[in-house]
Amino acid sequence: MNRIVVCGLSNRALGMFITPVLTQYAHENKIVGLLDSDYRRMELAGESFPELSSIPFYEPQHVQQMINETNPDTVIVTSRDDTHIDYILKGLENDLTVITEKPMVTNANDARRVMEAEAQSKGKVIVAFNYRYNPFHRKIKELILEGKIGRVTSVDLNWYIDTYHGASYFKRWNRNRKFSGGLSIHKSTHHFDLVNWWIDQVPEEVFAYGALNYYGKDGELNPSPADGRYCSTCEEKLNCGYYSRWSNRRNSISVKDDHIKGDSIEKSSQNYTGYRPDSCIFDHEIDIEDTYAVTVRYDKGAFLSYSVNFSLPYEGYRLAINGTKGRIETTEYHEPSRIPFPYPEQTIDYYPLFGSKETIHVVQNAGGHGGGDPVLQEDLFLGIDPTRPYPILAGAEAGAYSIAVGEGVWRSSRDNRPYRIKDLLKEISHSS
Repeated sequence: MNRIVVCGLSNRALGMFITPVLTQYAHENKIVGLLDSDYRRMELAGESFPELSSIPFYEPQHVQQMINETNPDTVIVTSRDDTHIDYILKGLENDLTVITEKPMVTNANDARRVMEAEAQSKGKVIVAFNYRYNPFHRKIKELILEGKIGRVTSVDLNWYIDTYHGASYFKRWNRNRKFSGGLSIHKSTHHFDLVNWWIDQVPEEVFAYGALNYYGKDGELNPSPADGRYCSTCEEKLNCGYYSRWSNRRNSISVKDDHIKGDSIEKSSQNYTGYRPDSCIFDHEIDIEDTYAVTVRYDKGAFLSYSVNFSLPYEGYRLAINGTKGRIETTEYHEPSRIPFPYPEQTIDYYPLFGSKETIHVVQNAGGHGGGDPVLQEDLFLGIDPTRPYPILAGAEAGAYSIAVGEGVWRSSRDNRPYRIKDLLKEISHSS
């Protein structure tokens, strides 16, 4: 029996980890301890899952006491990003398996600390990069492994975040770099890890431009220069395009989202103590970027051209991977309930360098993140699928490289110069 403690009772903790452990994987796994800085979150967890009410609850300063008293095998880290480092290091200090949500940590220095701690521990770190498990992403990996496009030479990846999802980051703690590392880390580590994994190359250098174009005090759609507003009480919200697009005059329009409930953006203050998740997206305290254009150079010669924008009419991405023998293309439109126009079904197009185009219709499965979450959960709570012919579960090194690229992005955009990944990570070794 795998004994689990959970550090951070976020929505992600409840939906991605606690629910499957209690329902699908209870024969192999047992939750023995819960930790959060807010007792209200514990109450809500107990309301959602009455079986959790009898499980001991601890505050962050008592994490070692929790480990001593509950004797876990695994620590799941789903707290605010900047606190991940504390729980990961404590888990490794006690020789435990640590499963952490992305990003593993919020800066390259802490990523190096995790790598060093893991090297001295009998435990290990697993980073829950669920995007790897999406059926389309697995198929792309398989095509590359089959040699369909030869040696990868360049990747074009353009990621689009719509006005609903994008604005949500600027209402919450993510909008402060000290908590999230900025969106080039909190969000884009998903994307950088995907590319690193697809092409099996190590990022060496990054150069980027970044800007705060839509949100913050200078946002062009800000109804007024007032500061300190909240959506639930704001007298100007009907003049705010970001609010009006997803709300009527009395209530929020119900929208499904993996990260924040569409009917509770303005109402969920009751779910926290002393925290408001409906802060104004035009507040002066916002200190992160919402737009990036990035170039990354890899150790085997590939180049990545990446961009991300957090205020667009629809959500999804466009991808092209070029190699010495051909090219792979795909376009995804995400969250259908938020797209106000017809759009094509996602397929993968394969273009051999000399020959006919092939269109691949991928077999899909249900579940969050395009069907990636359930497959990842199986690997986490049943063990790695022995029939899969390639590695997919991410470790600390993968987390470190994705974070170093993300930190290099915002530092490069600030300093107008390239950053070498090894300088940010202080020469970690590459083993896989």
